[in-house]
Amino acid sequence: MNRHNIIKKVIIAGIAATIGFGTFAIEGTNTAQASAATTTSLGQKIINYGEKYMGTPYQFGASTSTTRYFDCSSFMKHIFKKHGVDLPRTSVQQSKVGRAVSKSNLKKGDLVFFSSGSRANGHNITHVAVYMGNGKILHTYGKPGVTISNLNSGNWKRTYIKARRVL
Repeated sequence: MNRHNIIKKVIIAGIAATIGFGTFAIEGTNTAQASAATTTSLGQKIINYGEKYMGTPYQFGASTSTTRYFDCSSFMKHIFKKHGVDLPRTSVQQSKVGRAVSKSNLKKGDLVFFSSGSRANGHNITHVAVYMGNGKILHTYGKPGVTISNLNSGNWKRTYIKARRVL
């Protein structure tokens, strides 16, 4: 083999390696982006599924075996379980799973917790909802049943305690 052919093969091998590594780097980036998109889309899927129950009546202590009515935590347990996330039964238990997330870093699908109603003292968890994005929460309580509320106004702003990311 002459010197010219050897140089040619080295250049071709170098180009092939560069293209191969470039493809690897691009695929790695896409994988990370796909993973982030999957988390976001799972939160959105949970919300979309939950919205199908708009107006379903509220009943304190509702059984987890029915969808005719819900209480706040049975509703969260139901809509998350449909998408492979098994939450504990009560809002207090649900407030201890996943990881803490600040109110300013909420993402779709995060659980948000409140101390609301007559049992409110500012510390006890008495209510749970799912964050929908844009300051909105999907949850169930009282007369409206399953509904959408504004996290940043009225009772919900006043009684907000914390949030947890379970996805």
